[in-house]
Amino acid sequence: MSLDNFQICDRDLDDDTLTRYLQAEAIAVDTETMGLVLGRDRLCLVQLCDLQGYVTAIQINKGQTEAPNLQKLLEAENITKVFHFARFDVAQFRYTFGIETKPIFCTKIASKLARTYTSNHGLKNLVMELERVELDKSSQSSDWGNAENLSPQQLSYAANDVRYLIGVRAKLTAMLKREGRWELAQQCFDCIPVFVSLDILSYENVFEH
Repeated sequence: MSLDNFQICDRDLDDDTLTRYLQAEAIAVDTETMGLVLGRDRLCLVQLCDLQGYVTAIQINKGQTEAPNLQKLLEAENITKVFHFARFDVAQFRYTFGIETKPIFCTKIASKLARTYTSNHGLKNLVMELERVELDKSSQSSDWGNAENLSPQQLSYAANDVRYLIGVRAKLTAMLKREGRWELAQQCFDCIPVFVSLDILSYENVFEH
């Protein structure tokens, strides 16, 4: 990665980058954590990327409870936040910082609604089909809590998890509109905060019989 399109911030977005991102129509967002259990496994890294491919990785300290500039960005109602499996990341932001992320586009949900010809809806498969890029996932399961010593491979992995999301969003949106499923997708995105509330309270699937 070249330094002109990637930066690392400590604890929060700097003011200049916040100003840049607030001018965007959409921002790609991802997180890295110590594991997948909300409340046990802490948030370690937040990655952001705009349409021009400018990536920021924010290192989150253990015990940190505020990130004011990140909150301003994630709660800005005129900027769509693009995630892959938004439910997990949005829950992390609310649990850790009290952030109410909105509006949301989830490429995993969009893929399941649009790409009904396949059962492969992981980010690697999605980026390979729609962007013709093969992601290296070898650093996916690694120690993200060692913030000061993240390897170049970890940082490259983290950056690539957001670098292609906005392009994927555009292609999935076109597919959803073509197949008459765009309004349904938006309704699903609007439901994500409800599922986040259930996850934070450790409910299982309350919709089961």
